[in-house]
Amino acid sequence: MPFLQNVTRGRGIPAERLAEVGRHYLLFGGRSPINDQCRSLLRALTNELRSRGLPLPLYWGNRNWYPYLHDEVRAMERDGPRRVLAVVTSAYPSYSSCRQYRENLFDAAQGTQIQIDRIRHYANHPGFVEASVDASLEALKTLGERADEAHLVFVTHSIPIAMAETAGPEPRSDRGAYVDWHAAVASEVAQRVGQRSGRSFDRDLVYCSRSGPASQPWLEPDINDHLRQLAGRGVKAVIVVPIGFVSDHMEVVFDLDTEAAATAQECGMAFARASTAGDHPAFVSGLVDLMVERATAARGEQPERSVLGSAPIGWYECRADCCPNLREPGRPALCQITG
Repeated sequence: MPFLQNVTRGRGIPAERLAEVGRHYLLFGGRSPINDQCRSLLRALTNELRSRGLPLPLYWGNRNWYPYLHDEVRAMERDGPRRVLAVVTSAYPSYSSCRQYRENLFDAAQGTQIQIDRIRHYANHPGFVEASVDASLEALKTLGERADEAHLVFVTHSIPIAMAETAGPEPRSDRGAYVDWHAAVASEVAQRVGQRSGRSFDRDLVYCSRSGPASQPWLEPDINDHLRQLAGRGVKAVIVVPIGFVSDHMEVVFDLDTEAAATAQECGMAFARASTAGDHPAFVSGLVDLMVERATAARGEQPERSVLGSAPIGWYECRADCCPNLREPGRPALCQITG
C-alpha cells in the first residue's frame, strides 16, 4: 500500500480502489515485480556497454520506491560524476510517460552540481520494434493450429483523454502524440510480423489499467471489452502485444496475463501474450545506441537517428507546451527548452 500511495499521490484515487489494486499484488508475492526487472535490465546494459569498450557507471533511481531517484542523484554527486544521461524506462510522449519523469529529475537535481540530459523517446527505435516483433512471433507459435486465425491486439496504459490530447509538441493531431505514436508502432510491428510469418493480421490498439474516477473520460476501448467484441465478431484467437510497456510489471502480469486471459477464456478464444521488451538483446543494444547518439549530440556533432514507421524522431528537450502538466502548469521540468 505505501508503494501504491506513492504512485497515485495527488490523483484523487479512492482508498477502496487502492485496496482493490493492493489485492492484485498479493497474487504475486505482495510486491511489484518491477525492481527485479530493472536489475535485469541494468545487468544487460552493463554487459552491452562493456562489450563496446564503454565501462560506464550505471545508477538506478525510482520515482515511487527504493532506490529513490533523489538518493541516487546524491550518490552520483558523492562518487564524482557531474554530467549524466537519463534512460527513462518509458518509451512514449505524454505527461505521465515523459514530462512527469522530467519533473522528478528536475526535483532530484536541485541543490546538486549534477547536469542531467536524457535520451529521446524510443518507441519507434529499431531495437524496441524488433523486440516486439520477435515477441509477437514467439507468441504466434504457441497458438498452434489457431495461428492462422490470430488477431493482433496491441495494448498500452490508458490515460485521461485530456492528457492524451495535449501529448507532444504543437502542432498536434486531434488524438495527440501518445495515441499517434502507439498507432504508428502497432502498424510497424504488425507489418513486420506479417512479413516474417507469411501471414496477414487484423490489428487493433486498446488500453488497460484505467485508474481515474468514473466521471473522467479515459482512452478506450478497454482490452476486456474489446476481447468480448472480437469474440462477438467471430474472432477465435488473439495475440496481445503490450507495446506500451517496457517490462512485465503489474499492469502486464495482472491486467493482461490474469484478467484479459480470463476474459478470452470466457469467450472461448485462444490467447497468447507477447513478451515486453525487457532485456531483449535488440532492445538493450538499442538503448546503448541511443545513449551513444545523445552523447554525440552533446559534443556538437550530428548523430544518426534511427527510427521505423511513421512517428517522428523523438526529441531531447521539450518546449513548455509539450505534454503540459494540467494540474500544476507552472511546475518546472528538466530538459526544457527555454526562451
